[in-house]
Amino acid sequence: MPIPDDVTGEEIDGDVRQELQSLPKGLAEDVSRNLVMVARLIDEDPEGAYAYSKIALRLASRVAAVREAAGFAAYANQKYSEALAEFRAARRMTGNVDLWPVMADCERGLGRPERALDMAGAPEVHKLDKAGQVEMRLVAAGARRDMGQLDAAIVTLQSPELASNSVQPWTARLRYAYADALLAAGREDEAREWFAKAVESDKDGSTDASDRLAELDGVEFVDALVEDEDEVATEAEAEDEAEDEIETATDAEADTEADTEVDTEVETEDDDEDDDEFDIVEAERTKPVVEADDDDEAPRG
Repeated sequence: MPIPDDVTGEEIDGDVRQELQSLPKGLAEDVSRNLVMVARLIDEDPEGAYAYSKIALRLASRVAAVREAAGFAAYANQKYSEALAEFRAARRMTGNVDLWPVMADCERGLGRPERALDMAGAPEVHKLDKAGQVEMRLVAAGARRDMGQLDAAIVTLQSPELASNSVQPWTARLRYAYADALLAAGREDEAREWFAKAVESDKDGSTDASDRLAELDGVEFVDALVEDEDEVATEAEAEDEAEDEIETATDAEADTEADTEVDTEVETEDDDEDDDEFDIVEAERTKPVVEADDDDEAPRG
């Protein structure tokens, strides 16, 4: 696949660049440029990111960063079995536990929430940093909901991180998940409160908390673009109707003129026939009468 000229490969993280130093220079550059494209497209064009990840994987399957990138690209395309395999490979290469939460979420995606819960209670969780532990809590709560255990999901999310007034990168998502679980459990007033808190902490719009809050408040948003499109469509329909009316009127006028011409022709033919009959009668009327001579009388017997 083509890669834009402005992508040099230098944009990748320093740790990844260091991993690629084990490759020949030209190959390392090709792999790094493909990894840049994966990172660039994974949110807006997951399929495109997946295609670039497969190229990088073909070029350097023994590099952990490549296996990890391939895993996230597959995960973004809901190819959970493939993603899990790539994450496991990357973990074997590095011994790192950072991928543990997303591996557990792959188990959820494969319809195995029980395995996700087992992973949430594994010793590896204690090796995660704070962000990883919060992510693991989110996955565990999701697994509880998958199993229909709404109350357990709510309890799982209740944590010091949720209660803290400090805004961290994970705060908006944690509050959002808690609000969503409350709403699913029918606790609407509490859900509204936590959606509002999620909005306060969601500075980069990573959730749709504002829309959910507006929905609870009965506010309906109208898409201006859709509205404009509807107006254009209405105007087009009006123009079509006007054209149809003009065509109909024109056709009717043409039919009327045609009927008039036919009537005129018929009247002309009738007038001609009447004139012919008049000439014949007049000729008969004016024809001279011939008187018989005496010599022409019939002989007597």
